[in-house]
Amino acid sequence: MTEFIQLVLAGTANGCIYGLLALALVLIYRSTHIINFGQGEMAMFSTYICWSFLNAGMGYWVAVPLTLILAFAAGIAVQRILIRPVQNAPELTIVIVTLGLYLFFNSLALWIYSGVPKPFPLPTGIRQASWQVGDIFIIPYHLFIFAVLITLMAVLYVLFQRTKLGLGLRAAAAQPASSRLVGINVNWMLALGWGIAAAAGALAGILSAPVVQLEPNFMATILIFSFASATLGGFDSPPGAVVGGIAIGNIVALGGRYIEFIGTQLDIVLALVVIVAVLLIRPAGLFGRQVVQRV
Repeated sequence: MTEFIQLVLAGTANGCIYGLLALALVLIYRSTHIINFGQGEMAMFSTYICWSFLNAGMGYWVAVPLTLILAFAAGIAVQRILIRPVQNAPELTIVIVTLGLYLFFNSLALWIYSGVPKPFPLPTGIRQASWQVGDIFIIPYHLFIFAVLITLMAVLYVLFQRTKLGLGLRAAAAQPASSRLVGINVNWMLALGWGIAAAAGALAGILSAPVVQLEPNFMATILIFSFASATLGGFDSPPGAVVGGIAIGNIVALGGRYIEFIGTQLDIVLALVVIVAVLLIRPAGLFGRQVVQRV
């Protein structure tokens, strides 16, 4: 039982990271109906930027907010420069553009930073030592990840439900034509959605880096788990993305331990199984809305 609880705690912490990146995927999909295959590499490159700030002597609590601001600006730039010109093009064109983002940021990181793994520090004030409660060991950094996720969800709830900006973002995503008629600048609302998603993705990368060493491909596997999280929770449901992330984190942790042939080498198969199963049984996800078209 102790081992099971320990696995659930670790799986929940990892799931929070998957949920964060899945949240970024969902925010873009809700606003533009685009699945951004470059989201993980955008997060990876933002994490390298943060590492550069830290390596230059900047404090953690200055470097991280600055990185998130830059990621937000980069997300807006990507939407305005690359996505907006093709937003009415066939879906395959948009998929190719996002795959191009993946290759661009991956190659750029490899060119600038090389492929040598780099250690990423824990947040200032977070202890490396674990706390023992009975036979259970609780890692403070895992609690920090969970707290960050809860805080971000609360901020996004207030933004989307209690502010005029959030109302504009939701209206532009749901009814772009009607939004234009009432004076909402839909193009800028969509760009802001990309900026928020890029910042959320960057936060996922920064939280992941101390656990897995920083290198150009470190977000690739996390991106697949995040796709599974968004698929499970529903691509039009931000809370569903987070719940799906925690579920995937625990499925991977428990499956890798108790399914003998899976282990730690084939745990990605569990994510792929979840994706296929959800698409076959409930394509909209657990929290997504099923779209019914009348003929």
